[in-house]
Amino acid sequence: MNAFTDYEFMARAIALAKRGWYTTDPNPRVGCVLVKDGRVIAEGWHQYAGGPHAEIVALNQVSDAEGATCYVTLEPCSHHGRTGPCCEALIKAGIARAVVAMQDPNPQVAGRGLQKMREAGIAVEVGVLQKDAEALNPGFIKRMRHGLPWLCSKLAMSLDGRTAMASGESQWITSAASRADVHRLRAESSAIVTGINTVLADDPLLNARVDFEIKQPIRIVLDSHLKMPPGARMLKHLDSPVWIITTSPDTDKKQVLEQAGAEVFKLSSKDNTLDLHSVFKWLAQQHINQVWLEAGAILNAALLESGLIDEWLVYMAPCVMGDQARGLFHLPQLETMAQRHQLVFNDVRKIGPDLRLTLTQK
Repeated sequence: MNAFTDYEFMARAIALAKRGWYTTDPNPRVGCVLVKDGRVIAEGWHQYAGGPHAEIVALNQVSDAEGATCYVTLEPCSHHGRTGPCCEALIKAGIARAVVAMQDPNPQVAGRGLQKMREAGIAVEVGVLQKDAEALNPGFIKRMRHGLPWLCSKLAMSLDGRTAMASGESQWITSAASRADVHRLRAESSAIVTGINTVLADDPLLNARVDFEIKQPIRIVLDSHLKMPPGARMLKHLDSPVWIITTSPDTDKKQVLEQAGAEVFKLSSKDNTLDLHSVFKWLAQQHINQVWLEAGAILNAALLESGLIDEWLVYMAPCVMGDQARGLFHLPQLETMAQRHQLVFNDVRKIGPDLRLTLTQK
C-alpha cells in the first residue's frame, strides 16, 4: 500500500480519536481504522476509561478481519488492565499489517505490543503522522515520560495587564465569548487547580459548564493551612470531586471539610508550605494527565518561577483598569531588567472582542 494511502487512513484514525476528547481521561485518546482490499471495513475510538479500546471497538464490527491492515494512533496495549491486551486481539483476528502512529510511552507497554505483533508475523510500521498523534495526548505522554501532568495556567487581564480592581472586583474583565472558550478548555482537562486565596476572594465553582458530554474535571484547591470554608460553593455542587491539598496536621478542620464533601490530602513539607513540584508529581501519581490552573498573582508568580508551566493562556480584554488595580504576578523581588522572566508567543487569536495569547517560557 502506498504512503499516501497510509497517511489518509491514519488521518481518519486521528479524527476518530478526537471524538473521545472530553471523555477518555485518564486513558489516552485513541482511534483505529481497519482496512481490507483498500476499503474501510470497520473503525472505532476509545470512549471512556474501563470501556473497550479503539481496536476492540473496530474488531467487534466485523466477523472476518483476516488479512486486514489496522491503522491505530497509539501502539496496541500488551498488558492486562481493566481490558485485555489489544495486540493479542489483533493477532487472534489475523491482522496482516499494523500501521501505528506512535509507540506507547507507558512503561508497561513501551514497544511490547509492537514486538508481540511482529513475533506473530504481522508487518508493523511505526511513525505515520506521529506528531499529529502526539498532539492528541500531551498530558498522558508527559505523565508517562516525566512523571508530571501537562500544566496550563489561564489568566485574564485588561489591556494594561490588570486582573482585578484594588477592591478585588474582577467580574467580568473578558467577554462571554472568552468565558465560553475557558469552559471548553476546562472540559478537556483532568483537573482544575486553584489556590486558597482565589477561593476566599471569588468563591468559584470551578466546573466546566458546556452543552456536550464530558467527564467533569476534578477540582483541586492548594490550601497549606486548611482555610477552605466548608460552605464554599464548590462543596455545594459536587458534580465532580473536590480535593484539598494541604500540609496542615489539623485533623478537626480536615474532618469538617470531609463532612462537607471534600477529600483532604496531606503532603509532607519542610516549612508547612506546599512544594509545587511535589504537588504536581503527586497528581501525576493519581493519574492526572492535564491540569488547568486558575490562580491569583501569588500562586501564578510561584508557578512562573518554578518553570513547571507548559503553557500560559492569557485572555486580554480591550479595556484599561488603571495603576491601582491588581497585576498578573506578585513579584516584588524583581528590580532590574536582567531579572525579568522572558516568555515566547506561540499563538495569538481573537476570541470575541478579546485576544487569547498562548505563551511558553524561554
